Amino acid sequence: MTTALSTLAVVPSTPRPRTVEADPFVLHGRRLRASAVLEDTSRFSDDVWVLGPAMLKKHERRFILDFTLVPAIHRQAAKELCYAMLSGTVPAGEDPPAVGSIRTAFTEYVRFLRWAAVRTTRLDALAGRDLEDFQRFLIQSLPSSDARQRARGAVRKFWIWRNSLPSDALRFDPRHLDGWSEPKANGGENATARIPEEVLGPLFVWALRFIDEFSADILAADRFWRTPMAAPAEPHVYGALPVQLRAWLDEHIAARRPLPGWRGEPSTTGVAEALGRNPISLGRYRHLIEEAASIVGLTPQTVGDRPICGRLDGEPWIGAILADHTEPDSLAALARMLQDACYLVLSFLSGARDSEIKHLKRGGLRTECDADGTPYRWKMHSLAFKSEDDPAGVPAVWSIGEPAARAIAVLEQLQPPGTDYLFARLAHSPGVKRNAVSQVLTSGATNARLNTFAAWINDYCQRHDRTDGIPLVNQQPFRLKNSQLRRTLAWFIARRPGGVIAGALAYRHHCIQVFEGYAGTSDSGFRAEVESEQALARGEHLMAAIDAHEHTHLTGPAADEAARRLETFGERARFQGTVVLDDNRLRRLMAKHDPAVYPGQYITCVHDHAKALCERARHRRSEGLPDHGGCKPLACRNVALTPEKTVAWQREIDRITRRLTTRPALPPLLRHRMEARRAEITAFLQRNTAALETP
Repeated sequence: MTTALSTLAVVPSTPRPRTVEADPFVLHGRRLRASAVLEDTSRFSDDVWVLGPAMLKKHERRFILDFTLVPAIHRQAAKELCYAMLSGTVPAGEDPPAVGSIRTAFTEYVRFLRWAAVRTTRLDALAGRDLEDFQRFLIQSLPSSDARQRARGAVRKFWIWRNSLPSDALRFDPRHLDGWSEPKANGGENATARIPEEVLGPLFVWALRFIDEFSADILAADRFWRTPMAAPAEPHVYGALPVQLRAWLDEHIAARRPLPGWRGEPSTTGVAEALGRNPISLGRYRHLIEEAASIVGLTPQTVGDRPICGRLDGEPWIGAILADHTEPDSLAALARMLQDACYLVLSFLSGARDSEIKHLKRGGLRTECDADGTPYRWKMHSLAFKSEDDPAGVPAVWSIGEPAARAIAVLEQLQPPGTDYLFARLAHSPGVKRNAVSQVLTSGATNARLNTFAAWINDYCQRHDRTDGIPLVNQQPFRLKNSQLRRTLAWFIARRPGGVIAGALAYRHHCIQVFEGYAGTSDSGFRAEVESEQALARGEHLMAAIDAHEHTHLTGPAADEAARRLETFGERARFQGTVVLDDNRLRRLMAKHDPAVYPGQYITCVHDHAKALCERARHRRSEGLPDHGGCKPLACRNVALTPEKTVAWQREIDRITRRLTTRPALPPLLRHRMEARRAEITAFLQRNTAALETP
């Protein structure tokens, strides 16, 4: 990698200020959280800057910038850059970076400045050959091209923001170095992996089981756990406790019924709940409880004594909900699983980003009903952040399905009254701090919990000899991330006719091309994969039709051409008189000898680019493929009809006739259009079929 130093221009810049103003508050240019006071925030002179007061999203971690990680000789330049990004003047052509993005880039600033400290005490002394060496350093230390690109992008900031760096900055743009950039491995697509269908299927089924089947038991245990022990209707008689306790223990001994236990020891709390007593009062009688336990044994303490109502294959889905949070069937664990199941269903069925779901609050579901009171539309109200002007988010609405609406209803019951955010941390989870800075689950916590949810499913299936767990992918568990759910939904939407447009609307993307990039369009991604699957399905359909000789009974303007193409296709597919339906061979056959015959509901398209009316109607450059969304079957010469298609058209005529005879009468214009439509279909069938029953 060589650099023509003579062409590497050192661009003169506007004179930089000599110093930063006397020790400013570094967040003075940022909007702060409602509870934050600027005077309590970090100053420029501090070695550690706390960014939390300016991080407005509820689910974000409270980051810091620790400048002690930067070598002292370059620490001032690093501070000046971060201060300019937080509260300084943004260079022309740049957008103000988000606080979280500054923290992410800070890691790369540290990497670069540590490397630079070994070579020079001044950034403005670095030459092109030095940054070529840095590029070689990145190739050796970072195996990912995306990671190297992020590192190079961070270096450029010391040039782009040079007018805000009075102490030191680069004196040329590294972008002009030969070999400074690399082609993106994914061609500009979203690199987030889709969830394999063999993983998504059982994962989604188990999530719905938690919401629809298991939630009643978990919520009942949760209410019991939250409800304080009621005071007795009448005061306890002094001295009655030992008598009551002995009677209760004798009943258990006589029935050989184990006592409630807690991690291998008798649980005085469980005994006290059964007796309606305070656990402290049982302390002096613990020897009686231990004697009885030595006779009848122990059973894990449960949360309440409500029988399990949820069923799985006709049997209770769990023996009991346990109190010990270290157990996989404890209330703490199952409540988290229920919250995670709701997240999974909401994320996948709404397409909302993690930040948007985490800001869902109680009352955020709106249900629309018809005149009979039957719900027919559900809308989720939350906040959107990406591409919005307000860093605190703007109100946004997502249309969701009924399963997602049920998930929201469950979440509203799972959170205690007074907790607004539905993805707040649950109070009975171990390690929860009521005064924690972030009460809403962070993205990292959700990622970890989604994988814990999958692991719990497989553990449950193993314990109960079930076969509907989540399979391995490449001999190892598939690592789940919250962003994969949105990406996977985009892929499913884009597979449907018109889905790209629908996806762009649902995902609030400003153009269809952005959505295609999100769903995946490269040779190894979405478009090629979907086209391959569609071609395989079409090839199987055509082979079945050829095998049944259906291609010999076609009518319509393209009937002869269709029969010729399909006969040739069938001959290529036959091997020693046998039709080969192996997927791989059929894929290769479709790739090399696709007959361009596309069966549909009403017609079979025998595509000929020169005759295709759908392509003439398109305002974009044709790709030589039929546009089924713009099909004009009654006029196009690429149409062939099977007997089944003729019956479908006849049903359409019958439907129009029934509509025309309904009362009250249709408006004149609508009636005229429907009569014209019926006449057009009738004429089409009369021209292209041997017989037709005219209505």
